[in-house]
Amino acid sequence: MHHLDVRDLEASYAGNPVLRGVTLSADKGEVVSLIGPSGSGKSTLLRVLIGLTPPTAGAVCIGGTAVDYADKRSLRALRSRMSIVFQQFNLFQNMTALANVAIAPVKVHGVPKREAEERAMALLEKVGLGHKGDSYPDQLSGGQQQRVAIARALAVEPEILLLDEVTSALDPERVGEVLDTVRALAGDGITMLLVSHEMAFVREISTRVVMMDAGQVVETGTSAEIFTAAKMERTRAFVGAVIRHAA
Repeated sequence: MHHLDVRDLEASYAGNPVLRGVTLSADKGEVVSLIGPSGSGKSTLLRVLIGLTPPTAGAVCIGGTAVDYADKRSLRALRSRMSIVFQQFNLFQNMTALANVAIAPVKVHGVPKREAEERAMALLEKVGLGHKGDSYPDQLSGGQQQRVAIARALAVEPEILLLDEVTSALDPERVGEVLDTVRALAGDGITMLLVSHEMAFVREISTRVVMMDAGQVVETGTSAEIFTAAKMERTRAFVGAVIRHAA
């Protein structure tokens, strides 16, 4: 049984299909990276999985339990098992880093404030920001804010973490510190779905890579298979173009 199982998932915007029968899976502790051109449906897939965009067809199961996206109770259960980190940090500007990380366990899950703050401080330490607990977002760099956002996503102790282009809004000099944080999380064994254009990082960290185009899965394989021996011409063309651009 896969930890995450997605079957024939479809979604539309304004009647226009954006996901077309997406099927993929992730086993416990895997890092599955989604690659492909802009507009291929990668970020939409993450939004559907977390329940922000409704699917129009298909099925999603976590640990064998089906998610009913039309049912509020099922959605709450889903979001206790899955968290997402977006491109933009979306931190509460009037709250310290510590308060940003602690708020969801308190407000959503009823964790006592002191316990939530202790857990939040431990998570800030984990992402290298234990000394920034009293800082507000405007006192932090972009990379630091994104690491706070990752700590906030981890505060609900999810089984599965979705990462949507978490370095795309950062200055190049700040990208490395966020990638180091993600690398450390991968070492901890959390299941991750990662959307990224950082191909060297994707190649290094991924258990498996999923190539998407036009809302469909083109090819799935190990990192080595996708980057050095892809079967599909569309995958070879995309990977080759990205590598040439980065060179």
